[in-house]
Amino acid sequence: MIANKNYNYTCPEDYLEGEKISPIKHEYRQGEIYAMAGASDAHETICINLVNLLTTHVRGRGCRIYAGNMKARIEQADVFYYPDIMVTCDEKDRSLEYFKCHPRLIVEVLSPTTASFDRGNKFADYRTLETLQEYVVINQERIGVECYRRNAEGRWELYPYAEGEEVRLASVDFQCPIAQIYEDVLGIS
Repeated sequence: MIANKNYNYTCPEDYLEGEKISPIKHEYRQGEIYAMAGASDAHETICINLVNLLTTHVRGRGCRIYAGNMKARIEQADVFYYPDIMVTCDEKDRSLEYFKCHPRLIVEVLSPTTASFDRGNKFADYRTLETLQEYVVINQERIGVECYRRNAEGRWELYPYAEGEEVRLASVDFQCPIAQIYEDVLGIS
C-alpha cells in the first residue's frame, strides 16, 4: 500500500464512488486511501490456481468466490480491502454490488512489501468479521501456506502447511496437495 501524501479524511461513501471510476484500485483504512501495487507472476499464478480449485469445489453449494477485484467491507474496523481471494456463502452478500461484508474465507498471497501488514493490522481487522472462519496467507517466495482457523471458542489457531502436505480449508470443506496451489510457479522452492 502507498499512502496519499496529502491526508484528508475521506468518508466511505466518497471512497466507494471514487473507486467506481478510478483506473487503479485503492484500499480504504479509517479515512485514508492507499493505492495498490501490481502483482508478480508468482502471485497471480498462485491466485489463479487456488481460485480454479475452489470454483470447482464450491459449485452448487451457494458460495461465491471473488478474486482480487471485490472489496471486503469491515465496518467494525472502518476499512475496505481487496482480498486476493474471498469466499462468501452468506445470502446477505448477494445484494451488495461493490463489496461483501460476510466472507467465510479470505486468502492473501504475501509479497515482500505487504507481508507484515497482511499478518498484522490487516489480519486484526479481518478478525473482527463474525462470519470469517479462516484467514489464509500464502508465501509466493517459497512453498508455505499458513491457515488461521477460528476454533469453537472464537480463538484463532494456526495450521501451517509445507511442501508435500495436503492443505485443508475447513471453512469450505476443501483440501488439496500444496503442489496444486504452486503449480507452474517458477523459481520457487
